[in-house]
Amino acid sequence: MTKKKTEQRQRLTADKRKQSSKKLRKNKSATSHESNKKSFNFFAFVWYVFLLPIRLFWAITWRLSLVTSLLIALGVSYFAVGLPKFTDLIDGRAKGSVTLLDRHGKVFAWRGDQFGGIVTAESVSPFLKAAIIATEDKRFYRHFGISPRGVGSAIRINIRSGRGPLSGNGGSTITQQTAKLICLGQPYSIKVWKSEREYERSCRRTTLWRKVKEATFAIAMEARYSKDEILTIYLNRAFLGAGARGFEAAAQRYFGKSATQVNPAEAAMLAGLLKAPSKLAPTDNLSGARARAEIVIQLMSQQNYLTKAEANFAILTPASLSPAATARAGGYFADWVMASGPIFFTRETTEDVIIQTTFDQDIQKATEAAVRRTFESKIDDESKAQVAVVVMSADGAVRAMIGGRNTKITGAFNRATQAKRQTGSAFKPFVYATALDLGYTPFDIVRDEPVTYNIPGSGEWSPGNYNDGFSGDVTFTYALAESLNIPAIKISEHVGRDLVRKTAYDFGITSELAIGPALALGASESTLIEMTGAYAGILNGGSSVLPYGLEQLSLLGETTPLIGRTGGIGERVISNEAAKALTFMMHQVVQTGTGQRAKIQNIEVAGKTGTTQSFRDAWFIGFTADFVVGVWIGNDDNTPLKGVTGGTIPAEIWYETMDVIVNQSQPGPLPMMREKPKTINSLEVVKKKQNSLMENRILGAIWDALMGKD
Repeated sequence: MTKKKTEQRQRLTADKRKQSSKKLRKNKSATSHESNKKSFNFFAFVWYVFLLPIRLFWAITWRLSLVTSLLIALGVSYFAVGLPKFTDLIDGRAKGSVTLLDRHGKVFAWRGDQFGGIVTAESVSPFLKAAIIATEDKRFYRHFGISPRGVGSAIRINIRSGRGPLSGNGGSTITQQTAKLICLGQPYSIKVWKSEREYERSCRRTTLWRKVKEATFAIAMEARYSKDEILTIYLNRAFLGAGARGFEAAAQRYFGKSATQVNPAEAAMLAGLLKAPSKLAPTDNLSGARARAEIVIQLMSQQNYLTKAEANFAILTPASLSPAATARAGGYFADWVMASGPIFFTRETTEDVIIQTTFDQDIQKATEAAVRRTFESKIDDESKAQVAVVVMSADGAVRAMIGGRNTKITGAFNRATQAKRQTGSAFKPFVYATALDLGYTPFDIVRDEPVTYNIPGSGEWSPGNYNDGFSGDVTFTYALAESLNIPAIKISEHVGRDLVRKTAYDFGITSELAIGPALALGASESTLIEMTGAYAGILNGGSSVLPYGLEQLSLLGETTPLIGRTGGIGERVISNEAAKALTFMMHQVVQTGTGQRAKIQNIEVAGKTGTTQSFRDAWFIGFTADFVVGVWIGNDDNTPLKGVTGGTIPAEIWYETMDVIVNQSQPGPLPMMREKPKTINSLEVVKKKQNSLMENRILGAIWDALMGKD
């Protein structure tokens, strides 16, 4: 019994030990587990903290990206829905253009924003299309409207050049440039912008927000139009210098051909203008345009648009300007025609206008060459003397015009039409015209002698001659040929200043004329074109002439003119016989008098010199049977010339010009008096008879008053 109890106690003790051992192991396991659990939570926390910024960044980024994408999609949709047909965007000019044709129908000048006509991506010369893509956007047919790579490259170039990231190169695709050209779809409005220039400046603004809108609009264009349609808009909207809008206008302006016909060298020059159209316009900077074209040719070769042989040939034979673009002739003439025509069809036209003019490019070249040769050989290099020349037909059709020494200019002060200068002795033919129309003849006598006139408010005036001498009794013809002052004054006083003024006015001298005796000596001012037109009236038989340059004006594409000739022969001023007699007298000016340097062998010439007080102005105006040419020389500040009279340099320029003209036209004889009149009168005798008659009338009136009439 005792033994069993002892065994039971031993078993119980063993069981307790086992249980204690299990509990101990369990406790150890729990302790280890808790320790391990505490270690895992720490690393998890660290990992959580590490991932938190990334998770936040991703959470913000995808939401922002989603919002941005939605905004861009909305912007693209908004712009795309509002875009019109691409054909409506091809010509976006607010104003029209004027194309001026010479008398033979050839273009010689352009004014306004020129639009040569529509050219498409399919019809344009393949060389021009390749040149544009090579230089402006080589990935044009592969991107969706914007080129991140191009933008990044542009920013890098700008920063390296010391500019701001958005200054200088923009990295814009052709689509983005087109978006800018159409001002992101915003049309020009006079209510918003004061001028078209301000509108274009606003469209070219470069800001970050503007870039964002531009990119969005470009994507919208890509969604709305095909690549070729976008390129077509670009081809027709790009500004390429010298007033040319679009590549067709530029090709016509610079090369005299269509943009569909340009060769690689010409295409490269046109594409090169996109970088700086005003600065590189070949009419002003041909060397710069050629240098830029060479870079474009190299790009075309690198991108396999040209073979090496084609590229080398294009570089060795650079593009040349058309004869009209090279000559740049008729700037002063074109400005005059534009100023004289209706403002709504010229300076402020909203239409494309064609003006047929009287201009003759060959005569203009001859006139410019004459001026250039004479100034190079006869005028000091330091001289500031200016020149003006007008060439016209007897009916007033102006064939050539020079308004200053710089003939390759537009928009400048035109001394031929705007400068009012004293005419000097060039006015004297109107004095003699008045007398001849009253019945006097070229062979009548006038005495050249000292005279004194009492000028109210000024006192006595005793005029003299150029040579300070007096010639006694002389014929009207001799007095005019030698440009004697006293005979001209005497005749003017005899026939009446009012009548002389009327004759001059009726011939076209609309400027205010002097009221004193100095009227006869050309103390009044006039323009060269007025004086030349008045001399044309003498040539055509005594009828007035209104100088004109506009033959007809019509809209582009229409055959019916809106406006016809603006000038020509007007009312009769003096009789045909008087005009013939005056022409004879002016012929003697060239044959034996002060205008002998204008004499042309075997050609009958008539004219008159003019020199004003202190040699401030020098004139020579003369004519053959076909043409009248007027020449003026003087200083703009009205300071005296050095030894220049109307019979020297002006007569020489006249000769150089007319000599070329007569070789082409072969003029006939002048319409002048050929027979000497049977009777010759003396102005002095006539004056005595008139004075005697007046005295008899006065005495008779007194006698009647005293004695009364029967």
